Amino acid sequence: MAHPYRIREIAVQAGLSEATVDRVLHGRGGVRASTVAEVHQAIDDLHRQQSQLRLGGRTFVVDLVVDAPQRFSAAVRAALEAELPGVRPAVIRSRFHLTEAAAVPELVATLERIAARGSQGVVLKAPDHPQIVAAVERLVAAGIPVVTFVTDLPTSARAAYVGIDNRAAGATAAYLVDQWLGDAPGSVLVTRGDGSFRGEDEREMGFRATLRTLAPRRRQVDLVNADGHDDDLHRLVLGALAAHPDIGAVYSMYTFGGNRATVEAFAAVGRTYRVFVAHDLHDHNLALLHDGHLSGVLHHDLRQDMRHACQAIMQAHGALPGRPRSSHSAIQIVTPYNLPPVTPVG
Repeated sequence: MAHPYRIREIAVQAGLSEATVDRVLHGRGGVRASTVAEVHQAIDDLHRQQSQLRLGGRTFVVDLVVDAPQRFSAAVRAALEAELPGVRPAVIRSRFHLTEAAAVPELVATLERIAARGSQGVVLKAPDHPQIVAAVERLVAAGIPVVTFVTDLPTSARAAYVGIDNRAAGATAAYLVDQWLGDAPGSVLVTRGDGSFRGEDEREMGFRATLRTLAPRRRQVDLVNADGHDDDLHRLVLGALAAHPDIGAVYSMYTFGGNRATVEAFAAVGRTYRVFVAHDLHDHNLALLHDGHLSGVLHHDLRQDMRHACQAIMQAHGALPGRPRSSHSAIQIVTPYNLPPVTPVG
């Protein structure tokens, strides 16, 4: 694999020893296939971050650890890489650890490897689980600041949280559903993931409390898609529609979830809804908005989240003034009538 990078640069990017990288590059054998893949991935990452490599100044290697659907992970990665050239005064280089529905021990092992290899900071999206909280404690004890985003670990020693205020987002969704439904009867179907992410818990609490205040007699039908697959969601929505013939609105709490599966389930039984509120402007939701299947999307700027996360890490190391502090993204309400001219990254 032709490249212009020094072995030391590749080793830092991959989090491996220079000797291991040298063995891989020269095909000497005795290296696991997964390690070979890590070296090749590091070279690909360096290609995408070439503008950072040309800059002078203090360099921070930041690990991005995300457990989420691939669509979301790809958007977060693109958002971070788009922000890197503008982050000052330091140079930020990123390493990526992206999984989907990973078991908690797998995520803990990833954090342990980062602690062993060393890092200047970790940006983390993971379930609020005691083992993960403990792993964050060990990272911080090793001098590696952790910034959570999208979903928080508030009982951990993380330096800051960046991302949407999930409770406010849920309350906003309830307000929109109530305004758009008006006096029309009907229950509200609320779809979510497996319940391990605090962010979805907070969205649900904000939605439930606000809907009870605004429309105390309107029923909320909760649907938890533990497996996270679109086929499973489609099946679960069909079951909910059969059990609750009065469902007239939908709130999807998923981050980059399969809202098309919900739309198709309604169509399969010849049912309609008056309101459908979702989260995040990925390509699937943009298409659903454009075609009139979604009423509105609650969106926040992932690039801004990544910028704030990098700044918090630099503050933790004294490269920027002030102490790291949590930062909530603005909640944008996008409808079919104010679609962005181009597809955003987040």
